[in-house]
Amino acid sequence: MSRREEYEQKTEQLLEPIVSELEFELVDVEYVREGGTWYLRAYIDKPGGITVDDCEVVSRRFSDILDEKDYIEDSYVFEVSSPGLGRPLKKEKDFARSLGEEVEIRTYRAIDRQKEFTGILRKYDENTVTIAYEDDTEQTFDRADIALIRLALDF
Repeated sequence: MSRREEYEQKTEQLLEPIVSELEFELVDVEYVREGGTWYLRAYIDKPGGITVDDCEVVSRRFSDILDEKDYIEDSYVFEVSSPGLGRPLKKEKDFARSLGEEVEIRTYRAIDRQKEFTGILRKYDENTVTIAYEDDTEQTFDRADIALIRLALDF
């Protein structure tokens, strides 16, 4: 397990009780470097959406724990935010919630000369994802080939 994955996993474990107590959902945690700065980001959600005040409550409560546990070696910026409309599907619950919804899939390599696909999420398991197109044909992708899968944005 990489140091990044370790930090994300530890943060998830420590943050989950706070988020659950507030009746929010912890959607994801990421530890990423952008422009020379490390960011520890927690994405939270609830029915009806997350407000700035919700993010602030979680941030304040968790900041004390971060100071106390001090398990991240680098200097970093801690952020709490909503996952946004185009949030990626990563966990089992994300896929379960999105069955029957339109999704966008981007693959690492071209399949039949294209890397972007949009269809209705029909089924998934730990190794594959199947979508249906408008003409009811289906296509199954190996998860290892998928760079990104998220709910499709309709404007």
